[in-house]
Amino acid sequence: MTLIKSISGIRGTIGGKIGDNLTPIDIVKFAAAYGTFIKQNIRNRKTKIILGRDARTSGEMLSMLVTGALAGIGIDIIDIGLATTPTTEMAVIMEKADGGIILTASHNPGNWNALKLLNQNGEFLTDEDGKNILKLIEDFDNKVSFAEIYDIGTKYATADYTQKHIDAILKLKLIDIKAIKDANFKVAIDCVNSVGGTAIPLLLKALGVTQIVEIYCDVNGIFPHNPEPLPENLTELANIVKNKKADIGFAVDPDVDRLAMVCENGEMFGEEYTLVAVADYVLQNENGNTVSNLSSSLALKDLTEKYGQTYFAAAVGELNVVTKMKDVNAIIGGEGNGGVIYPKLHYGRDALVGIALMLSFLAKNKMKLSQLKKNYSEYFISKNKIVLTPSINIDNVLTYIIDNYKDKTLQIITIDGVKLIFDKQWIHLRKSNTEPIIRIYTESRTQQQAEELADMLINEIKKQFNIK
Repeated sequence: MTLIKSISGIRGTIGGKIGDNLTPIDIVKFAAAYGTFIKQNIRNRKTKIILGRDARTSGEMLSMLVTGALAGIGIDIIDIGLATTPTTEMAVIMEKADGGIILTASHNPGNWNALKLLNQNGEFLTDEDGKNILKLIEDFDNKVSFAEIYDIGTKYATADYTQKHIDAILKLKLIDIKAIKDANFKVAIDCVNSVGGTAIPLLLKALGVTQIVEIYCDVNGIFPHNPEPLPENLTELANIVKNKKADIGFAVDPDVDRLAMVCENGEMFGEEYTLVAVADYVLQNENGNTVSNLSSSLALKDLTEKYGQTYFAAAVGELNVVTKMKDVNAIIGGEGNGGVIYPKLHYGRDALVGIALMLSFLAKNKMKLSQLKKNYSEYFISKNKIVLTPSINIDNVLTYIIDNYKDKTLQIITIDGVKLIFDKQWIHLRKSNTEPIIRIYTESRTQQQAEELADMLINEIKKQFNIK
């Protein structure tokens, strides 16, 4: 079984059995339930939904199924075709649509796909809205009905939203096209043969970059390597940056909401530092708060406080980060996986705006990326998990940790699992929503210290709860 239903959508591997994998029946039911939910809040007018997709080979099939399901319950569909996730989010805003569906499984392998659901603001659904859609699916036969012949929806196709997205980026005050053009950057990009292969070259050319070294920019959905933009998957890009004497390398995931960078010497900049570097540029030009999730590096907190501003932590998940950003009026935020959220464009992780801000930063400060990295506090993260037996209550484990460490830490945060904060290091424990595991992330000033911190806690939990 790979099918995962959550408040933000549905994902799984293509094919297999209904209810176990992502089959046409599951796709149609989920799309129709989402459409029904959207229609319940619309009165006396036709409902309009944006549909976009990454380049996965299953995407066209999913698009036809989703279009049919939405039209069948009386919703008009604006199909923007192959588009990045942030482009689809912005299309909802520009079209003043009632919602949106993105067909992408993000960094998952090519046999996966998913329906990600947006509200009328181009943002992911709230917990309450997502739960209401799941209730509709549970009682689908009684809660979902389809339109009669003269009330079915119409599909409209348009393919110009990538350019509209880029145009909006170019209008931002902090994007300095002249400085970028004068810098005469040579930029290498790895777009993993998905929609970034169209969007990123268009963006770079619009910014005045004429030297672009492209690898895996064929928009065919055949991923040449694991599509998650982690260092171990970007060795080819790193070699090309160094051998071709490029100034910087950019890598994105299939739907282009995560951004990783490679320094001019072929070394990884580190995905945790993408947000830190972009925030540095923004904070140099604007006063305001910053936000990242609880599993992100302390480097953003250190940087924010250096500028005399305030850092806030949010629960893991883009929706939670966005909610916190709005609450504290943050000027920049995101997640440590390379997700940059710049509210002056929109409230969504956006690798395209991240690229534009980074190039402006480097051009105006006349710096190499490797030099920039040295300006930030150096931290290292270790990511681990404990598989639990059915007899162990995860909440009991978290309660034990709180009780045992309440006098040993600087602070304990419980808004998302348990985060233990020490001096310049932390441990974050979260229970998985889909597996009987506890995720344990640690951060410290060296990789060895981060791993030792994780091992210490893992061994303690295993001993206390008799886990082998």
